[in-house]
Amino acid sequence: MANEKKYALAPCSGMSPYGLITRAASVDTVKERDDLISICMGATSADREGFKQLIRKYPIIAVNGCEGSCVDKILEQKGVKVAKIINAQEELNSENMKPTDPVRLDENGEKCVLVMKKKIKELID
Repeated sequence: MANEKKYALAPCSGMSPYGLITRAASVDTVKERDDLISICMGATSADREGFKQLIRKYPIIAVNGCEGSCVDKILEQKGVKVAKIINAQEELNSENMKPTDPVRLDENGEKCVLVMKKKIKELID
């Protein structure tokens, strides 16, 4: 672990291929590191018990799927300013990659996940 600080990843929960990539990349990255937890944006939006405290406990990295930046906006509505932001569509476009399925990871989707995991880790470290 290159970083002593703990972060929370908040991936997009949208129904686009980019949302799926953010969730898969976030879950994989959290599994691989002990300096990360993940935040459920659905539970955050619904004000589920315990999430008000959780979203204030650690600096949050918003892992947005697209330029809509819904993760940032939802957290802002909850009174939380994100510490860092990454946009999957932007990052994957810069690598000439585009996921195509909003619910299944095909070979191309898995490649997109690997790229996003690398980008998330670079943002943290």
